[in-house]
Amino acid sequence: MINELIALSAIGVAILFGAMSPGVSFLLVARTAMSSSRRVALSVTAGLGFGALIFAVIALAGLHTLLTLVPSLYTGLKVAGGCYLLWLALKILRRPSNRVIDSTAIDEVSASKAFLTGVLTQISNPHTALVFASIFSAALSKNIQPAMYIILPLMAFVIDVLWYAIVACLLSSDGPRLAYIKYRKFIDKLSGGVMAFLGLRLLLK
Repeated sequence: MINELIALSAIGVAILFGAMSPGVSFLLVARTAMSSSRRVALSVTAGLGFGALIFAVIALAGLHTLLTLVPSLYTGLKVAGGCYLLWLALKILRRPSNRVIDSTAIDEVSASKAFLTGVLTQISNPHTALVFASIFSAALSKNIQPAMYIILPLMAFVIDVLWYAIVACLLSSDGPRLAYIKYRKFIDKLSGGVMAFLGLRLLLK
């Protein structure tokens, strides 16, 4: 029992640090929180958490071994993920910069669409699945307790949701929103540029 608690603590800390590190997910939540409503940003957050849950499940199912044995599968997943990030970047960069942010604009994004964007963004990088698998392999024994197959995915979901919910709530307040409206053109170009860079990096790495 003590060994399982130690393993869960180590895995939880590793997942939290991974979520807190700057990347596409953080950028997506931050921009959504400033440019849209808190409800939409929290929907994106739920999608990211669900994506983390998926990664935890497939990591426990042995994806690391499968991708090692079939390198072309990993390459295919990377290409798909890189293309999705490039599409997301293009969508941001092509958004009209003279559009006024008001209640009408906020209601344009549905919670379900925001949730799906979060899921797709989270799973767009198959490397994250390998990171999950590596963490689990390092912290868990060979004989994984059946309860871990439920606890670990739920823990990954909760950690991601809590962290990004904090980010969403902080950046959806009036101050960051007004700053976004004022510097929208620059922020959109920066956000789109970073996502495009990460997409190309995923394709070429």
